[in-house]
Amino acid sequence: MDQEDRNMNTGDSYNAWAASYDAMENRTRDLEAQVLRDTFLNPHYGNILELGCGTGKNTEWLSQKADFVTAIDISSKMMAKAQEKTQAENVSFIEADITKEWPVKPGWANLVTCSLVLEHIQDLSFIFAEGARSLKRNGKFYICELHPGRQYAGSRAKFETESGYQMPPAFTHHLSDFLDMAKEHKFELLDLNEHFDNNDRSKVPRLLSLVFESGV
Repeated sequence: MDQEDRNMNTGDSYNAWAASYDAMENRTRDLEAQVLRDTFLNPHYGNILELGCGTGKNTEWLSQKADFVTAIDISSKMMAKAQEKTQAENVSFIEADITKEWPVKPGWANLVTCSLVLEHIQDLSFIFAEGARSLKRNGKFYICELHPGRQYAGSRAKFETESGYQMPPAFTHHLSDFLDMAKEHKFELLDLNEHFDNNDRSKVPRLLSLVFESGV
């Protein structure tokens, strides 16, 4: 089976990955969970929109920071795992494609989180436009992704099956791409950090995180 045959669309890929996703070793997944918790130390954020909730590694924690959480994902099977884990009554799960209009009213969110999602999205402009539409003025937009340096070296999301590795669609976004889109959609950069395995700064960072504030 060649590489082209092993590439799947994003929803189908994560549906296939859902059963084993939590059990597999995944340093990227685990480090991002810690990054999000270290980033948002304030006690409360009102309404939170979680893009790409996956199997819910962050959802229950976010529910403790919010009046209400809307958690969305393109994969119904990943989201079903998240629903099994999440006991909070202030969380609503919606199957949705974030390349289409997000299922919240304009100005609804105080915080939008986007964790390990944008690797699979080609058009960042639409994402930032929807972020600006969905957030209240001075609302926060958190993005954490596989570091571009890792992508340059060929790293991407993938998982092993009986028939070989499956690889969802992947697109490389440079740091300048994020900053250019933020500027275009009137976001201010509040925080930018690189995150390393075991804090070993002699190696290429694993993750890039950014926090923007909406100026609309």
